[in-house]
Amino acid sequence: MTGPAPECVALAEGLREVRARTGLSLAALAERTAYSKSSWERYLNGKKPAPRQAVEALCAMAGEPAGRLLALWELADAEWSGRARHTRPAVPPRPPRPPQIPGAPWAPPGGRGVGCSPSVRGWSRWPPSRR
Repeated sequence: MTGPAPECVALAEGLREVRARTGLSLAALAERTAYSKSSWERYLNGKKPAPRQAVEALCAMAGEPAGRLLALWELADAEWSGRARHTRPAVPPRPPRPPQIPGAPWAPPGGRGVGCSPSVRGWSRWPPSRR
C-alpha cells in the first residue's frame, strides 16, 4: 500500500506550520472557524482533504498571504480528486491501429495487416504483384 501523495503531505505540513504560528489549539481554531476540532485534526494530519475555505480561513487568522498554501491546495486537490492521474498517464498511449475491413481487396487473409502471407508454395507477397 502506498502512502499519501507528496502534494497532500506538503499541504498538511504547511497547514500545521501556519497553525503553529497562530498559537491556537484545535479547540480555539474550531471556535474561530466554521470547522470542528475533529475536522481540523483530520486536515492537519492529512487524513482528509482540507476545503479551500479552511485554508483561506487559517491563513487569514495567521495574517499570512494565502498564495503559497493555496498553490499547495490546488496540487493536493488534484491528487485527492484523481484529476492528477488523468493529466499524467502512467503508460504512453498506444498508436491507433489502422482500420481493417474484412473482405476488402487490400486486406490480407485473416486481417493481419499488410505483409506476407503463407501460400501453398511457401511465402508470397500480399497482394500478389502484377508482373
